[in-house]
Amino acid sequence: FLSTQLIFEKEGVYLHTNAKRSNQDTTIPGFIRVVERVMSSVSPAGQWSFSLPLSELYSLRRARFSLGRNFLVLTSRGGHPLPPLHFHRGGTRELFRALQRYIILDQSPVDGRLFLAYPCDSGALSQSFDKLQLLDEGGSDLVMRFIHDPYATTFGGFSKVTNFFRAALRPPDSQVYSRTAQDPSLPPQSDEEPGFELITCLGPRPDVTRGQPLDKWEEFLDPEGRVKNPEKVKELVFKGGVTPPLRKEVWKFLLGFYPWNSTAKEREDILRVKTDEYFRMKVQWKSVSEEQEMRNSLLRGYRSLIERDVSRTDRHNTFFSGNDNPGLTLLHDVLMTYCMYNFDLGYVQGMSDLLSPILFVTQNEVESFWCLTGFMELLHQNFEESQEAMKHQLIQLSILLKALDPELYSQDSGSLCFCFRWLLIWFKREFSFEDILILWEVLWTRLPCDNFHLLIACSILQSQRGELIGSDHDFNTILKHINELTMKLDLQSVLRGAEAIYQQLIQCKELPIKVQQVLGLYIPSSSEEDSPDSQTSETQRLLAQSQAEAASCSSASGPTYP
Repeated sequence: FLSTQLIFEKEGVYLHTNAKRSNQDTTIPGFIRVVERVMSSVSPAGQWSFSLPLSELYSLRRARFSLGRNFLVLTSRGGHPLPPLHFHRGGTRELFRALQRYIILDQSPVDGRLFLAYPCDSGALSQSFDKLQLLDEGGSDLVMRFIHDPYATTFGGFSKVTNFFRAALRPPDSQVYSRTAQDPSLPPQSDEEPGFELITCLGPRPDVTRGQPLDKWEEFLDPEGRVKNPEKVKELVFKGGVTPPLRKEVWKFLLGFYPWNSTAKEREDILRVKTDEYFRMKVQWKSVSEEQEMRNSLLRGYRSLIERDVSRTDRHNTFFSGNDNPGLTLLHDVLMTYCMYNFDLGYVQGMSDLLSPILFVTQNEVESFWCLTGFMELLHQNFEESQEAMKHQLIQLSILLKALDPELYSQDSGSLCFCFRWLLIWFKREFSFEDILILWEVLWTRLPCDNFHLLIACSILQSQRGELIGSDHDFNTILKHINELTMKLDLQSVLRGAEAIYQQLIQCKELPIKVQQVLGLYIPSSSEEDSPDSQTSETQRLLAQSQAEAASCSSASGPTYP
């Protein structure tokens, strides 16, 4: 039995399959429909047809080519973008109006082209917050802020999250939920848990000692100024950090501003070129008039966020304290210039936290900017709107913690979402300013593995094991305790624990592959290295995804697109 009602239909919608193959017909004409269905067993017909229930729509990005034609990119809640749909005859505004009868499309405050989708009945979530009276400004504001900017909400009000909010953060259409809803009697599959394998070969955790900070620099330089043994320098920094007088110089190597094999003369040339490049970018935003900025919503939005965050970043530090402080001006100018350097990413809350220690150490506008760009090469994915990198790191942390301490992980941990802030800005708000200088220079060595920051998180969690394990410790209690650890952790103890965990794991001869992958120990076979993603362009990758999804959704119901 099939009952349908046509809500919206538009012809002249084209699917572009491969923009790089100009000798082939890369545009497929079609149409887009929004259909209200009751009991559907009809699947889309044709190789390029696909359907997507509105409940599975995560976001919709609208853009325009120079010829004035609009195109849309829809992304499902699984994180998979569908092939771009090109509207040669217009109609995107009418489509939006039709969709808004069933879902809310809310414009991102940072990117005016991006619209986030969520159910019209999400008011129930806001209402529950209002009843709980968690925030003076109203629960709905917290919900909206988390939907629009999970980073800012994490900084500002995450300690007030309740079990209701935690449930809301877990998508109802996740694999575990859907499987249980279809047949609660079915046992959970092993792949529904992120890579947990019980390790039975773990030996005792070794004792680890920390070393003295790097306090000699000239002895590592050859007559022309090259660093003779970069790996030795990194080892010393990893074991003990760097003494304050040397940080200004050593950090520029750790963050890639200077190549390790550069001569003193080459570094002078690099500084001159980079200085010119920096001020050319700075002039770009400094020369924008107020009238121009009024017509540039992205730049205006970035400036507003930066001005707000600069006014409250590390104000306890004398370099940034007081009013009309030159340090605040430098902080503002470097962040605005970074927007010119990476306009696609722009500015996201948390980036001021990354810059302030670098600016404090270098006390130089140009050097701090290029060191920030090096730092952002490591962390830029943390700030991308898809949040895929953050989700991936939380999964990796789950793999490690479950392997190390299944009992600790079995607590009502809420998918470790209370570690979000830790990983986002590398524990910046958890340790003192001086401790962060040491921690970051240790992490910048990338020793003993790229994911050492995850081992630090494991070390912190296991150091609190006695407080976190207990029958009366629900998610709220755990979250409250974790937040109260701020500025109370002993950095040297945490670093010793993280290194000891690494040594304990690598000594296991039967370490599961997923744990090896997190630690960077697993070397894939040649067939795995020749994956489609490494061989094809982004367009081809999306094309392959659309074909797979078209095959997998043969029984799907919902609005039908070309």
